Amino acid sequence: MKRIAFILGIIFLILTFVGGIYVITNRGKVNAGYGVIPALWTIICLGYSRGKKQE
Repeated sequence: MKRIAFILGIIFLILTFVGGIYVITNRGKVNAGYGVIPALWTIICLGYSRGKKQE
């Protein structure tokens, strides 16, 4: 489970950067949630993968 959470965290991290670039290229006229929502999931997944004890 720890490995799956880590992989999902990496995927959401990539989506965060893609969403941020999308918002910047559109000069902020689109919703900032395209970058923020994946960032929240990144924090959750990577925090879970780091906080979980070794099984």
